[in-house]
Amino acid sequence: MSDSLERLYVAVIAAKDLDPATSRTARLFQRGPSKMAKKLAEEAIEVVIDAVNGNSDAVIRESADLLYNLTVLWAAAGVRPEDVWREMERREDMLGIAEKLPKSRLKLPKVVAVVAAPAARRRIVALEGRALRKRH
Repeated sequence: MSDSLERLYVAVIAAKDLDPATSRTARLFQRGPSKMAKKLAEEAIEVVIDAVNGNSDAVIRESADLLYNLTVLWAAAGVRPEDVWREMERREDMLGIAEKLPKSRLKLPKVVAVVAAPAARRRIVALEGRALRKRH
């Protein structure tokens, strides 16, 4: 998938200076980051609504739109796909691929045990306490 997003990114960069009358990408670049962000948010909401409604075909279509708009916003912000992949690798090294990093160090989950093995091993953390704190 990452190569598809990289191809999309290259196409977005190539299209950003086209005629805005004929290119949606050029039109988004002309309108600026706030319009790009609005389109990204709209697509994210559509994905959520379709997922909640159980419409997987629509989730697929809207997810493609979401990725397109995310890629446009990346290009406008000077972010390259490889920058995002590098961050994902860093996070995977810390917590595993299926975990999201907390927003701040203060919110890090409490350490239950530390594995005293090679450096490639990650800490084992308790996530239950974090979920309970959010409910109160």
